Amino acid sequence: MPGPLRVVIADDQALVRTGFRMILTADGIEVVAEAADGAEAVAAVRRTRPDAVLMDIRMPRMDGLEATRQILAGGASETRVLILTTYDLDQYVYAALTAGASGFLLKDVTPEHLVAALRLVRSGDALLAPAITRRLIERFARRDEAKAALHRDLSELTPRELEVLRLLATGLTNAELADRLTLSPTTVKTHVARILSKLGLRDRVQAVVVAYETGLISPGDGA
Repeated sequence: MPGPLRVVIADDQALVRTGFRMILTADGIEVVAEAADGAEAVAAVRRTRPDAVLMDIRMPRMDGLEATRQILAGGASETRVLILTTYDLDQYVYAALTAGASGFLLKDVTPEHLVAALRLVRSGDALLAPAITRRLIERFARRDEAKAALHRDLSELTPRELEVLRLLATGLTNAELADRLTLSPTTVKTHVARILSKLGLRDRVQAVVVAYETGLISPGDGA
């Protein structure tokens, strides 16, 4: 049994941090630190090694995008970063996802969704708001074929794994993937785990980004 979920809250508005802290602690989640800018967030993560960070993007001194890059540099950190944004099509969110963030939430998220999202992020087993995340990636992904060729080599994936990755990128859950491919949910979960391992990815959000950047799926493709 894992211990209590440990979280750092990074936002330049004290009132926002206080509100999130109250919601999380009321549900048994431990807020191990707060940060008013990206530099403080990086320092807090290195000091406390939390399970997750609620990361605002627009902060003084160092924004949330650079903080995310520094926290997740090299893929060594086990901390998951969940981006907070005021608008669901914030132009910086895609960059944060490519930097390794595990998903994003709007600041008007309900308490129940906030808590559930953090627990899902720690599990690494679910993509947050898949339809919204996919829409954001479709809007901001830049189809640069030369860059795509250098990004990830998909040749290690089997034909079935490529099919799973393509469908995963359209926003399907494991249960929906199992139904679409006539497989058991356990088999689908195994395929997803192998895809992440072979491509050196942290979670499903990064898999979606890679699917677009390599051209496996194009903006506008539906499930």
